[in-house]
Amino acid sequence: MQDNETTEQGEAEALREETAEAAPEVAENDRLRELESQLAAARQDVLYAQAETQNVRRRLEKDAQDARAYAATGFARDMLSVADNLGRALDAIPADLREDEKFKGLVTGLEATGRELANVFERNGIKKVSALGEQLDPNRHQAMIELPSADAEPGTIVQEMQAGYMIKDRLLRPALVAVAKAG
Repeated sequence: MQDNETTEQGEAEALREETAEAAPEVAENDRLRELESQLAAARQDVLYAQAETQNVRRRLEKDAQDARAYAATGFARDMLSVADNLGRALDAIPADLREDEKFKGLVTGLEATGRELANVFERNGIKKVSALGEQLDPNRHQAMIELPSADAEPGTIVQEMQAGYMIKDRLLRPALVAVAKAG
């Protein structure tokens, strides 16, 4: 029995020695794996940071581009009332006064001013919204009234009360319109 105990003690001692010898290798492998996982996590964090930086840069570039493209929006909106009033003034001149030599120069000047204003709008990307005869588009038109109409289908614009305008691809002012309704 003592031989068995001695053998078991010897085997246990040998196992401890093997484990002690292998322990530095196991500990080193564990440390290496931990460092590799930390490195992978750090690489991932760097990639996320680079992507976020790139997204912020793109967003800022787009905001700056939009600011340049639409900087004159407020001024353009104010100028629309000038264009409306000029158009009303020209429409209010009766045909017989347009032919009168006393008023001919004034009418010609007002018409030239209207054309120049339209050219300035066009150069700055401001365009009239088409309305008459089209289907109501709530993104470009604002329905003010419904009129019974036998000729037009319901939802079709039958009258334009005030012209609408776009600046580049954005609505500057909706067209105020009357829409046909079912008779």
